[in-house]
Amino acid sequence: MLGAVEHRSVSPVFVGRGRELAALTEALGRAGAGRPQALLVGGEAGVGKTRLLEEFLAAARAAGAVTALGGCPEVGAEGLPYAPLATALRRLHRELGGELEQAADGREGSLARLLPDFGEAAPESSDEYGRARLFEHTARLFERLAADRTLVLAVEDLHWSDRSTRELLAYLVRTLHSARVVVVATYRTDDLHRRHPLRPYLAELERLRTVQRLELSRFARAEVEQQLGGILATDAPDRELVARIHRRSEGNPFFVEELACCATEGCDVGLSDSLRDILLVRVEALPERAQAVVRTAAEGGSAVEHGLLAAVLAMPEDDLIEALRAAVGASILVPDPETEGYRFRHALVREAVVDDLLPGERSRVNRRYAEALEADPHLVSCDARAARLASYWYHARDAARALPAALHAGREARRRHAFAEQLRMLERALELWDDVPGEVLEGLRPYDHADESYPPCGCDPAPHGEGCGRLRFADVLAEATVAARRAGDRDRGLRFVKTALRQVDEAAEPERAAWFWLQRARAVRSYNGTFGAAELERARSLVEGRPPSAVQADVLGRIAANGMLDRPEPAHVGIAERAAAMAREVGAPAVELHALLTLGKLRCDFGEPEAGLAGLREVRVRAAGLGDPDLHCRAVNNLASLLEQLGRSEEAAEAAREGLELSRRYGMVRYNGALLAGNLAESLIASGRTEEAAALLAAWEDEVDGSAHDDFLERLAGELVLLRDDPAEAARRLAAARARIETPQPQKLLPGADLALRTAARTGRFDDVRTELLAAVDGGLPAGCDHYAWPLLTHAAAAEADSRGLPAADPGRAGMLDRIRAAAAPLSRAVPLYAGWALLLDAELARAEGRDTPAAWLPAVEALRGTGRPYPLALALLRAAEAHAAAGDRDRAGGLLREAAHEARRRGDAFLLREAASLADRARLPLDGGAAAAVPAPAAPADPVAALGLTARERDVLRLLALGRTNRQIAEELYISPKTASVHVSNILGKLAVAGRGEAAALAHRMRLFPEDAGAAAAV
Repeated sequence: MLGAVEHRSVSPVFVGRGRELAALTEALGRAGAGRPQALLVGGEAGVGKTRLLEEFLAAARAAGAVTALGGCPEVGAEGLPYAPLATALRRLHRELGGELEQAADGREGSLARLLPDFGEAAPESSDEYGRARLFEHTARLFERLAADRTLVLAVEDLHWSDRSTRELLAYLVRTLHSARVVVVATYRTDDLHRRHPLRPYLAELERLRTVQRLELSRFARAEVEQQLGGILATDAPDRELVARIHRRSEGNPFFVEELACCATEGCDVGLSDSLRDILLVRVEALPERAQAVVRTAAEGGSAVEHGLLAAVLAMPEDDLIEALRAAVGASILVPDPETEGYRFRHALVREAVVDDLLPGERSRVNRRYAEALEADPHLVSCDARAARLASYWYHARDAARALPAALHAGREARRRHAFAEQLRMLERALELWDDVPGEVLEGLRPYDHADESYPPCGCDPAPHGEGCGRLRFADVLAEATVAARRAGDRDRGLRFVKTALRQVDEAAEPERAAWFWLQRARAVRSYNGTFGAAELERARSLVEGRPPSAVQADVLGRIAANGMLDRPEPAHVGIAERAAAMAREVGAPAVELHALLTLGKLRCDFGEPEAGLAGLREVRVRAAGLGDPDLHCRAVNNLASLLEQLGRSEEAAEAAREGLELSRRYGMVRYNGALLAGNLAESLIASGRTEEAAALLAAWEDEVDGSAHDDFLERLAGELVLLRDDPAEAARRLAAARARIETPQPQKLLPGADLALRTAARTGRFDDVRTELLAAVDGGLPAGCDHYAWPLLTHAAAAEADSRGLPAADPGRAGMLDRIRAAAAPLSRAVPLYAGWALLLDAELARAEGRDTPAAWLPAVEALRGTGRPYPLALALLRAAEAHAAAGDRDRAGGLLREAAHEARRRGDAFLLREAASLADRARLPLDGGAAAAVPAPAAPADPVAALGLTARERDVLRLLALGRTNRQIAEELYISPKTASVHVSNILGKLAVAGRGEAAALAHRMRLFPEDAGAAAAV
């Protein structure tokens, strides 16, 4: 390679861009204060993005920041993931040395997939969970590097980036919440056609509050004059030359440079020449040998190694060095220390040179590159080798060599968890397949199977056919199907499946056909809400009665899992048992453990909770031994969820904490951390530790953007808001949660219906309460949903009781109560928590029918005390206190009320505390622990309406409002104007601190402000 080479800096003066440089500098300052920043710098080719970035990086280094720059390669990089980030990390390694290794400590095995310099990649499954770990470990690496300094990560030419690079950059921008990091990326605006993948990517990033988008414009005439002055080393460039170059370049700084060089070197460039011709003028002015070097380098890639270029040219070393010196001296090529080779000074020059090559010339040069690289693979870095070779053979138009190279590049991308790039190589292999000679195809062998259950051949277990060990077109389709799913491209995956199902003979290869039907079920489950039931049954019919196989076990396990999530039946237990046994028999441990996870939950659903819990604990241990992080986290998560459903909230919280720690250790927080955090928050809320739950959810607000479990956390936030007695905000949170549900499942729908029902009841919308309940119980409640069903039914019965006496709500009440009883009949009462809910439901049903007594509530109170949960114990205590107060037992009522207030306070339940205070005021009961005897019983019942601060007229208006009267009807009955009635209603709403008429009516009935009206209504 060349040493120091003298060459002229084309534009020594940095012109303009003061506003943009200031924006970058200000972002650097904010990042230094712990507020990470991201800036997207766009502009047409040649407008000065690289020069601006160079100036900023120099200023950042001068300010004490550490900088790392990587560029996205334009050519020779199909299937090469993470190239700019690998380049940036190599530069950091050279600068920081041991500091980078220390920051990567404990994560080297994962990070080696990004940068092989970290050593051997740790053995782990190449799936979407491995990708999640890689992304998380990369984020933690940058956090550690920026712990005591500001770090600038710059990526050039994002318009050429691979999808994995874009996704990893977006992950960093989203997750580095307090790190001292600045991410800067440049891109060409003139390359972004309507369907360019960068367009939606930029729009998505720009929505984040830490992201700024800058766009560079062309130079005005004054800036062109300043630039020319620097190039020509004069304070007063010729005015005619300035005008001519400004007009010809249209203010593009790079073209200004090229035109200035042509003018000073006497090149004959007229105003009619194309810009491409202008860019080629200085190339054509080189010696012939140097021109040959430049043309060959242009096909080598965005940068080409010296050794590889020398091997391709096969030129005497002295002649090669002489030619390279000429090209570098003319500022056409520049040395590239990263590759120990060369790159073009600007991509526009390389593009012009490539466009000038003849088609045959291009394929010949690419063949020479491929042959040189095959002869000596060490000519390029190991992480780029497979992708570069695949690109060279493809552009050499040699299908027989390009197909194996594409398959190998795809496997290397999969090993690095870059599934979009793997998919691109597999699609290329499918494209080339028909052009490859048969003898070459017969020699291809599978490198790895698509997944654990994919059948290695289409034969029965024995005997195997002569050609069953070779790679077939269907095998490539299978790999592409899985790659598409892991890359999040379900549409393309479904297309591959449909192609395979047209090609695979179901009669001759039933296992392989069943596998593709299983993949089709996975692809369509999110589209039509059927969980792919028809596709799974088709797969099952193909393998039913055949010898045991991994695919048959996988199909059975998926059928059982879908049943568990949708509507579990006793038959699903047997299906899950059969799937686990078969997987164990054929040696498919991952399929077996997934089936056992399903089996554990199903056993709990059908009355064997201890057996189910034991099964999940076994899976937890075995998954850890298997080294499968996804299975391990799933087992712990399911255990936490199941413990919570059984009312064992403290154990559930402990398991959820374990799961979160595992998720962090495995680097899977962005994949499953939200679900585990939600399970933990749910258990904390149930235990009465609502402040801890609120802090946990607040910490996750920035973490869950785009997570599959956003809806779960949003609903839990709604629960906390409702505890603070803000039903309007709770309703908003619930609406947001429901909008984010991708797959409707009972575990999502039923708790959402319960929250909606309670929110509606608080605001007097009793018709909405009934609508929510009927939608939830229509068709019967699924088995295994008792944890969600008991509260839902109890709160629905309570709403019916609260609305008793409301004229609009009384019709249909008997039918609703019958529906509630019918829905509750098959629910389990075997769990102590369920038994307590059942007793509470019985009492609420009695209250709704006007026949509750103190004796109706006390069994529920005693049963719920044993659960250790403040709720629904607080509700049962409050209702028991009301019943005892109504019966005249003030001493017992006071004790129950104080206990209810204590439990409500422990839970942070503002609504129940307000209800308790209201009852204390109405019944003259102390809430401060003083003796009930200290408060003399009133000679006559106190007027609760007066206690609310209402005037006599407002009392009359409230009574009619509670009976469902309109403002006009109120006006007619009280002989006042409708406007006056409206003013009274507004005053009442303000004094009662409620949002609307329905809520005011509900409050009046709940507080029994007008018992004579309720009695009359009940008697009707």
